[in-house]
Amino acid sequence: MTYSKKQFTGRITSGFSLIELLVAVSLLAVFIGIMSYSFLNLSPKYKLKRAVWEIHSRMNFARYKAIFEGTKIRITFNDYSYFLEKYDESQNKWQPGQKYFLDGVTVQANNTPTFYPGGTVSNLASIYVFNSWGKYKITLAISGRIKITEI
Repeated sequence: MTYSKKQFTGRITSGFSLIELLVAVSLLAVFIGIMSYSFLNLSPKYKLKRAVWEIHSRMNFARYKAIFEGTKIRITFNDYSYFLEKYDESQNKWQPGQKYFLDGVTVQANNTPTFYPGGTVSNLASIYVFNSWGKYKITLAISGRIKITEI
């Protein structure tokens, strides 16, 4: 004859004890901590790729804006930002536009590229975008072609 726990203690023991629940929650907390640390290490990689994509897109935008508006457009780069400038023929000077900030990366450019209404570019530029994850080089040719290489 077999006896159940109910016969000896007078109560049914089903479910989890407090110790089992604490062990499960602590293991879950350790697992979440390890996973969040792994994702935080990937953050610089995606910030770098986003900044390279943003600069590439903005350079194409400046080229097409120069073509469609029939005026010169240039991009000026700073360490953590860049901005577009439009040439005002009547005042014979550059009018600054909106400033764009790049999060988590540093930018170095050897020149300030100017886009002309014919679709060409003067002041050929090599733009380096980098952070702790890596480094990219964006090269701008006279024809307006933009080349991205990972260094």
